[in-house]
Amino acid sequence: MRKAFLLGAGLGTRLQPLTETLPKPLIPFANRPLITHALDHCLQAGITDFAINTHHLHETWDRFFPNGKYRDANLTFFHEPELLETGGGIKNIADWIKDEPVLVYNGDIITDFPIDRLMTGHMASNNTATLAVQNHGPDLRITVDGHRVTDVRGLIHQQQGTHQFTGIYVIDPEILELIPPNEKISIIPAFVELIKQGELGAYDVKGHPKWLDLGTRETYLEASLAIPPKVSREARISETANIQNSWVAQNAIVESGAIIKDSILWPDTHVLQDAELTNCIVHSNSPTSGVHKSADL
Repeated sequence: MRKAFLLGAGLGTRLQPLTETLPKPLIPFANRPLITHALDHCLQAGITDFAINTHHLHETWDRFFPNGKYRDANLTFFHEPELLETGGGIKNIADWIKDEPVLVYNGDIITDFPIDRLMTGHMASNNTATLAVQNHGPDLRITVDGHRVTDVRGLIHQQQGTHQFTGIYVIDPEILELIPPNEKISIIPAFVELIKQGELGAYDVKGHPKWLDLGTRETYLEASLAIPPKVSREARISETANIQNSWVAQNAIVESGAIIKDSILWPDTHVLQDAELTNCIVHSNSPTSGVHKSADL
């Protein structure tokens, strides 16, 4: 399996105002674009070709990937002037999929579970799709029996969910037959049909607890600070600035006397002298001053 479809077209509404200048998959995480973590994860599993759908601020993708490349991998972008949702987005890349299986990966998650095992397990099965799931989490809406998905959101048997969907799955091209053309539609109806046919598999990622959904400000900050933060070598930091447990990206400026604690500074941001920031995300190019707690600046 060599192809992956990364979902990058979401509006990032829950992350506003952070997504007012960047699509959610391009916001900095550990001082580099969030989606590059997914790209690296896929590359490690042998993926060489990527499709990425875009919508909100789609022109910014060209700035980050001007040559349609990431490392040695090919990136093909599919702009959606109107959002097609998950099912419509997959149908929209049918010509790119051709007759090959595809790994589908949400563009706003961080995980290290072995996707190579997911892909290998799918290829060895008779499933048309296989979902990576976990048996814990706040959103148990997938019902699993053995290695089969038997219900999604209680739509078939009104069964109580046993697992949470991780946002990563594998599809065979046959799933395209279950998605109507030229329609804004979720992938869920196709999943329901596959359950009825006994062709929707489940891969339980138990034993690999690292799975972070960065869909909200709180989860984004929490996930960022769970990794030992670093100050970029390309940042300009005054010798008298006090930086504690914070990410500071390239070309950021922190003036004398500023105190930065448990915070994230995006590239090209500027914190003025004697500012005090705690649990803040500095994303604007406007200079930041004053005392702030749990603020987006």
